[in-house]
Amino acid sequence: EVQLLESGGGLVQPGGSLRLSCVGSGFTFSDHNMKWARQAPGRILEWVASINSTGGNAAYIPSVMGRFAISRDNAKNTLWLQMNNLRPEDTAMYYCSNYQTSGQGTQVTVSS
Repeated sequence: EVQLLESGGGLVQPGGSLRLSCVGSGFTFSDHNMKWARQAPGRILEWVASINSTGGNAAYIPSVMGRFAISRDNAKNTLWLQMNNLRPEDTAMYYCSNYQTSGQGTQVTVSS
């Protein structure tokens, strides 16, 4: 069974940082490009960042470029999203995905 388990969300003040983690199982992690997406209340699911299978290439939506960094460790079947200088508009449920399956998500709330 394919599983993706996110963690690391929480409540943080504007300007703060969080590091999201996603551990994959039930599939060959190193064969898959991976991505993070988010969904804020009342809004559609939005792609945030993606990384290719080897970790050599990453892409971001403009609003997080320079603040977020996606990375992976294929030996640990783990994907990360380092989020710095967080803004209230980053508040959302964050999901990791192998483009076939998504996890249950981890909530990020940015508020003073």
